[in-house]
Amino acid sequence: MRDVVINGGGPVGMGLAIELGQRGHTVTVVERHPEPQPIPKGQNLTQRTVEHFAAWGCKDDLLTAHPIPEGAGVGGMTSYGTLLSDHHYDWPARAQVGAFYAAPPARLPQYATERVLRKRVAELPNVEVLYGWEGTALEENDNTVRLSIKHRTSGETKDIQAQYLVGTDGARSMVREASGLPQTLNDHGRLMALLVFRSEELHALLERYPGKAFYCVLHPDFDGYWQFFGRVDHGVSWFFHAPVPHGTTRDTLDAQALLHTAVGTEFAFDLDHVGLWDLRVAVAEQYGTDRVFISGDAAHSHPPYGGYGINIGFEDARNLGWKLAATLEGWGGGGLLASYSAERQPVFATAAKHLIEKFIEDDRAFLETHAPGDPGFQAAWNARSEAGDWVWDYEPNYEGSPLIGGPGTPSAIGSHQIEARGGHHLTPVTGFDWSALGTGFSLLTSGNDGGFSAAAEALGISLKLLEVPAETTEALGANLVLVRPDGFVAWAGTDDDARAILTRATAAT
Repeated sequence: MRDVVINGGGPVGMGLAIELGQRGHTVTVVERHPEPQPIPKGQNLTQRTVEHFAAWGCKDDLLTAHPIPEGAGVGGMTSYGTLLSDHHYDWPARAQVGAFYAAPPARLPQYATERVLRKRVAELPNVEVLYGWEGTALEENDNTVRLSIKHRTSGETKDIQAQYLVGTDGARSMVREASGLPQTLNDHGRLMALLVFRSEELHALLERYPGKAFYCVLHPDFDGYWQFFGRVDHGVSWFFHAPVPHGTTRDTLDAQALLHTAVGTEFAFDLDHVGLWDLRVAVAEQYGTDRVFISGDAAHSHPPYGGYGINIGFEDARNLGWKLAATLEGWGGGGLLASYSAERQPVFATAAKHLIEKFIEDDRAFLETHAPGDPGFQAAWNARSEAGDWVWDYEPNYEGSPLIGGPGTPSAIGSHQIEARGGHHLTPVTGFDWSALGTGFSLLTSGNDGGFSAAAEALGISLKLLEVPAETTEALGANLVLVRPDGFVAWAGTDDDARAILTRATAAT
């Protein structure tokens, strides 16, 4: 019997397998595709996501997997009417908050990211991957879960028994449906086209906008929904999303007219792929049962606005991974696994409402009110270009969660601060090496340990003591900073009841 079986070996599933496998747990990953699918998506990886890859031992491979040419940049821009119009502005860069993280951002297509993760998984002897298989049914009992799987080519079937099952099997998740986890769906009623194409001519046209990797076109005909171009590389390959009329098929879609109209001029291109998808936002109301959990697109899905999807999915894996490990190892309390849903579900829900769907609403309101040539258009357009607060406001945190306590509720909206705050990401500061964090809890202190070592030993909790200079704790605003295995602060302060703090942070009794 395995410790954990993961149905779905995309980036989130593989990340979770590494998180568990590095800790010595036995994991089986069931993945339907023998090779990563060559559709560019999930390209913008935040600083926080690259921190995950550092923890998984493959940051260097990630940063060299898809190098960006010098001067090419990863920025974005928005244009009015057409891509080449006179009205455009740059997107605020996530580099503004780079000092609050221990790694740089990255940009590469998801299939390149998956190759990095597959390589790392292959280095872990206790993780097996069954390529070409897919889950078909599950059975959850008091102590185990059984996943039935089928080989997609031969039709062979077999069962895998494990202590826990995680579905990372996409927006149409079999695991979510079979385990009876309901989801809330906000269907925007939009059919979208995805085009993947090659064009050196478009690259030449866009040299006028240096340092850009993605481009949004706002047009009043599309009611606030984007036409969106993104670079796959920095010379030839592109992807493009745009609304199309309902009833459009791959055979009836006029790719040339769609692309030329959006750009504002004709250009030569070679089409590699045409896809169609429904624009909707969905979130499961709960992310798990007693022994079955869902992560990534199986738990939440949304249109590719802002690069939140894959990054939120990776954070799901880090959050669930350490909690599964702690439970399997016996130092996680009875409510620890339930806290996964309590912490992660509100983060996506608030990101969807206050960021992803708010982009659509704000763009719709602007297009209904302003047009070039109207009085006030240029002032309103300029004001949009200066509205970069969302970069600072996007700071997922777990304030008020069962493991953190206090007021508030977990949310994607917060604030970037150097000060260590319970439920917030730990900011790297002078005198502290982020890579020194343990796989269990870590305690940063420049003096005594406040009784945490003795309390952790008594409770059987994994704790690593990190002695840091006084300037480090002064910068963090606390003599003692307790850090969770996922890099979030569990508690920060002066001497207190260490046993009570650790008990709450691990949901122990």
